[in-house]
Amino acid sequence: MNIIFKYRMLSDESDNFVRDFEVYPNMTLTEFHNFLLRALRYDECMVSIFKSDAEWRPLEEFSQIDLGGEFEGAPRSMDEVRLMDVNQDFHDRLIYTFDMLNNRSYYLELMDMQRPQKDLTYPRVAFEHAPVPDQYDPEATVQSGSIFDEMMSDYNEFDGDDSYDDEF
Repeated sequence: MNIIFKYRMLSDESDNFVRDFEVYPNMTLTEFHNFLLRALRYDECMVSIFKSDAEWRPLEEFSQIDLGGEFEGAPRSMDEVRLMDVNQDFHDRLIYTFDMLNNRSYYLELMDMQRPQKDLTYPRVAFEHAPVPDQYDPEATVQSGSIFDEMMSDYNEFDGDDSYDDEF
């Protein structure tokens, strides 16, 4: 494949949790789900993936269960749908619902499309910050420092330095 999709994953349970994934766009949603389970170190679970709009409202559901078109409006099977079928443009979004009973989800946004690098293996986790929210207990999620604070820490040397004069 001549292109890689780069997704950013966020959680509404931890403001600090960030993961960037680089994957082939021709992966089925089932293959993508299996990759995410491994990357998050989660146990196998029943999920649905939703294509969403810019405000994270679900537009179309893709399910692990193939309902075979038994009724109108049934979700399509994740086995039959590829990432490139649901996301073609920058900032297209997916909702990965991994705990349907408690309505717990991750939010994925297509951030980049790039050529694969020869020295890297895909799919892969390209960036990670903060611990993964607990799969079974949202209250057990470990909170860590702000990613913004961490990134800006290089500039802390100017904090409290009144000797700097910006007037000429």
